[in-house]
Amino acid sequence: MQSRTAGALGCLVVAFVLLIAGGVGAFWWLRSRNLTEPVLGQQRCVATANNKSTVVDLDQAHFASIIAGVSVRRGLPPRAASIALATAYQETGIRNLDYGDSDSVGLFQQRPSQGWGTRQQLMDPYYSTGKFYDALVKIKNWESDDINDVAQKVQRSGHPEAYRDHEQDGRVLASTLTGQSTAGFSCLDRSGTKGDVKGLRGAMQRTYGTIDDSADGSVITIRARSERRAWAYAHYAVANAASYGVTTVKIGNRSWQTQDFNLPDWQKSAAALKSQRVEITVR
Repeated sequence: MQSRTAGALGCLVVAFVLLIAGGVGAFWWLRSRNLTEPVLGQQRCVATANNKSTVVDLDQAHFASIIAGVSVRRGLPPRAASIALATAYQETGIRNLDYGDSDSVGLFQQRPSQGWGTRQQLMDPYYSTGKFYDALVKIKNWESDDINDVAQKVQRSGHPEAYRDHEQDGRVLASTLTGQSTAGFSCLDRSGTKGDVKGLRGAMQRTYGTIDDSADGSVITIRARSERRAWAYAHYAVANAASYGVTTVKIGNRSWQTQDFNLPDWQKSAAALKSQRVEITVR
């Protein structure tokens, strides 16, 4: 009788442990897909455009800003970035993976054996993004055809309908990070990274090409050729705050300032800059 009781108790303990493990696993599965409410102080970035929002983590924001930024540098419409971001969502979750099916690597899981470039080249997000756009603009009617179908023609995936699941998120990220939607991208970064003016200026030059900018101590001033491009620069700085220690971004009559526990809002400020002027302050 005692052994039966002990056995039953053991089964209950095992069942309880499995239940807890399953609950924790489910929570993190939902969290990874941004289907749970964020906890206080949770580092993240939120893009909002046309009354729709999508949430990404800081690493995803970094790579998304490169994908969108390269499209701006090439003079492509925001739709190009929408297609590229929907593709990167599906292929890697917008992460620069050094592994994949067969010899696939990088943001878009491109394969050296299929002529995309060497493994080393494809692990460079600028190179792999450029190769994606090279292939994209060769697709007939890419600017008007269904986004999923265009992405499939570029990628030739074994899951031809999968890109459709990420179309809306790709559009929202593209709209904000290309500057089409203003004051629509914010991040909560609690890393306390030391300010790196030289690193940020270099990264922006590599992403967008030649920029009319200057630095005075911890402040970078950018004079953009258009308001839209100015917002692309501003959102890029926010998306990469964790990498370069960005604390404040000002453009027009809006300003963004890092916070400790709450996702910052773009605030209206009384002292307005010109709409094509961006001021970025780092620690």
